[in-house]
Amino acid sequence: MKGLNLLLLLCLSSNSSLFAEDNNASLDNFISDYKKQQFEYDYKKSDAESSKLRDSWIAPLRLNYNYSKSNPYTTEQLNESAGIQMNQPIFQSGGIYYGIKFADMSKLYNNVSIDVAKRKMIKNALSLLMQIRETSLEIQKQKLQIKNSDINLLQKKEQYLNGQLDSGFLDSAIIQKNIVVQALYDIGTKREKLINKFSALSDLNYQDVSIVHFNIISKDDFLHHNIYIKQSKYAVEKNRYAKDVRIAKYLPKVNLTAGYNWQKSSNQQFSPKFSAFSEEKDYYNYGFNISIPIDINTFRDIESAKVDYLKSEVIEKDRIRELSSLYNQVISNIKNFDKKIALSRENRTLYKKLLYDTQKLYASGYKTKYDVQTLTNSLAIQRIDTKIYKMDKQLELLNLYEMYIKGGK
Repeated sequence: MKGLNLLLLLCLSSNSSLFAEDNNASLDNFISDYKKQQFEYDYKKSDAESSKLRDSWIAPLRLNYNYSKSNPYTTEQLNESAGIQMNQPIFQSGGIYYGIKFADMSKLYNNVSIDVAKRKMIKNALSLLMQIRETSLEIQKQKLQIKNSDINLLQKKEQYLNGQLDSGFLDSAIIQKNIVVQALYDIGTKREKLINKFSALSDLNYQDVSIVHFNIISKDDFLHHNIYIKQSKYAVEKNRYAKDVRIAKYLPKVNLTAGYNWQKSSNQQFSPKFSAFSEEKDYYNYGFNISIPIDINTFRDIESAKVDYLKSEVIEKDRIRELSSLYNQVISNIKNFDKKIALSRENRTLYKKLLYDTQKLYASGYKTKYDVQTLTNSLAIQRIDTKIYKMDKQLELLNLYEMYIKGGK
């Protein structure tokens, strides 16, 4: 397991781009073997469907054989026949070519659609893993807040017993202590739910897996290597060839026809007065036929295909705009987290100074140990806050990673 984690860390970590290399083999390790097998079957089905569609213009050979017996007269009669027939299109006004191109583009579209689904699942697994680590930090933070609440409660209790505060302040301290303790229970429950969800997606142990680190990429790079845009481009090409196939369906078509037939008749008797006889013969036929379909819905059918093609072009443009807006939103969110990180660092500097001064005053007898402990815990909380905000940044970048494939076109 440690060797696997090291491999994942080496393959997935990068300091120059969102992802150094799009190593799908390594990324697949984040989802379970059962999930991977399902996707493999999806790819195999896509290949089979594409091959079937690509060769759909090849007409089947029709083989037949008939065998019958009858006894209308004194002699039992036997009839046998066999044949093979072919009616193969050899020209469809470009329909054969466009049909093959449509099949090839359908395969690319289906495969990238499977890639999109796999990316979503891997992204969900990584997101859950990050959230588990984030809730672990929140639990550490909450425990420190509970310690501060305990200190505050002890101080209020001493002040109340010394007559310095009334019971209302003590009651508020007790309530505050209960609130932070209950919050810890809620975080623990949330963490367990995240762990169960991660276990349903992945075979890895969440405690041993190294967190993947993402870095910011440019908008141009994000859009250029975007799997969703790639999917949209394939959809446009697929619908373009589908339109051409639809048009060719209503244009002249030439078919080559050929056949071979064999017949055998035994003990044939047409009347009780005539003697029986047998006959066997075979023959072939070949030729061609030209057809032009005349359909009242021709132009409507072609127009429908054109609309699908034009709509896919609009969808592609709209998706680029949506993803551009998503990128802007992610970058805006990251900037806000950077501000929070900067603020938590400022607070750490402030708490360090306060803690230093308080320790000196405590040594001189002007401050209590409670003051020192409270500031010590508050300083540790600020350190944890910084880690939480950094994890939030990674979760934001993960939204870009889901769609980003290094080396994509």
